[in-house]
Amino acid sequence: MVYGLGIESSCDETSIAIVKDGKELVSLKLYSQIETHSPYRGVVPEIASRAHLEKINSLLSLCMEESNLSFQDLSYIAVTGYPGLVGSLMIGAQLARCISLVHSIPIVLVNHLEAHLAVIGLEGELPAFPWLGVLLSGGNSSIYIYKGFGDLELLADTQDDSLGEAFDKVSAILNLPYPGGPTIEKKALQYQRPKGEKSPFPKLLKEDGLELIRFSYSGLKTAVLYYLKSLGSDLQVDKVSYYFQKTAFELVLRNINKAIQKTQIKTVVAAGGVLANETLRSLLETEKTNRSFQLYYPQKKIYCTDNGAMVACLGYHLWKEKKFVGLDFKVSPKRNFEQIL
Repeated sequence: MVYGLGIESSCDETSIAIVKDGKELVSLKLYSQIETHSPYRGVVPEIASRAHLEKINSLLSLCMEESNLSFQDLSYIAVTGYPGLVGSLMIGAQLARCISLVHSIPIVLVNHLEAHLAVIGLEGELPAFPWLGVLLSGGNSSIYIYKGFGDLELLADTQDDSLGEAFDKVSAILNLPYPGGPTIEKKALQYQRPKGEKSPFPKLLKEDGLELIRFSYSGLKTAVLYYLKSLGSDLQVDKVSYYFQKTAFELVLRNINKAIQKTQIKTVVAAGGVLANETLRSLLETEKTNRSFQLYYPQKKIYCTDNGAMVACLGYHLWKEKKFVGLDFKVSPKRNFEQIL
């Protein structure tokens, strides 16, 4: 039996987890900073790092207590090293260094984005590589060819706003709470679309061919703004939420299908905070059936968020490959950060 500790502090969730053999969750503790950042309608880096510092030790204690394990029972410490807010990453990194130094436990440095994809290993057997890894979150709208642990090739990226960011910005335009995703979905589900009604928003990137796969949501955000201005005092929040979400998700489905056509890879793993959206999950399931591809995404919504379990899960596979780092490892905001061992 191999027990590993996962430490996540890349943005606005502080989380510690212990995973057994890379596939069984033993304990997961998570502190969300949503309420702290809500007045600013976005994450404030200085506030985020301070909150990590205040919470991370208590979460570690709770996690160890719940697991009934001692530090001597741990085979590795997995910590998010990139990408993320540097000040926040440093809090998790320092905790990993301290535990490693005192208890002589090796450290593996984890790519936060890759961990989101690997977390499905906590809910079943991992599919055979390669996969198409679709990341949809507040900071990312990307598709990767996931060739093996530590080996990702970027296939499609966002040109401006990420999908999660677009949800937050449109929520602000509609005077809805932060974060925008849950509220916009709720409003969208309340809208009863009249038969034959056309969307007030144009199809995104409709001229892109198969060779160019990309995401772009800045234009949709602007379209929402101008449409609301044309309505005057009649906001029509439910209608705007419905068509905004519909337009945004249509691009996701189109890009997945283009990626499958281009690579001939028919295993799709979708992950990230936006995957907590039930409407998107339903659309992906329908698309899977219609297009005959394999689809995986975290069934537990807590695995869609930033969490220590996904870090420990990926860390297990890196530990097996002996991809250890010394105490002098660095953290980075860059997603293509290459750690020099």
